[in-house]
Amino acid sequence: MNKYALAFISIALPSFVSAQTELTPNDMVERAHAFVAAKNARQQPATTVQDIDNFIALLADEFVDEHVKYNFTYTDKAKLRKDMVAKLKDKVVHSKIDILDIMTGANVVFIKMTESGKVKPAHLDNEVEYTKTNVVSLEFNSDGLIKHIRRHHG
Repeated sequence: MNKYALAFISIALPSFVSAQTELTPNDMVERAHAFVAAKNARQQPATTVQDIDNFIALLADEFVDEHVKYNFTYTDKAKLRKDMVAKLKDKVVHSKIDILDIMTGANVVFIKMTESGKVKPAHLDNEVEYTKTNVVSLEFNSDGLIKHIRRHHG
């Protein structure tokens, strides 16, 4: 290979690879809606293990799920799944998520949403009713999977 072709490839390849791995704003908005739909599906009266698995499938193998307000983090899919399956014992009367706004950046999307519901956790005697506005950021890896969730609870 001549030195000019090699020089061109060495200059052009990083740009090409970068273009292939960066998500478009539309890609990220679609992924934000998929995340909210999967999150909502795993919090319904008739939620199944398959709904939980659909949510888990959105995550990269190496991920961080950070609940900022509570200083709590998940980094293990098996532990996250186990805890979500355990919540199937809770009685969900209703649960709903409404997206209020979405903002995109470089491989990151911010979702402002209102979450409302009525649940009777298995470990409590009373139902808990809530309506909160939360902000969630989702950072994506080069495969378009979520590598970091930051949940800023209202």
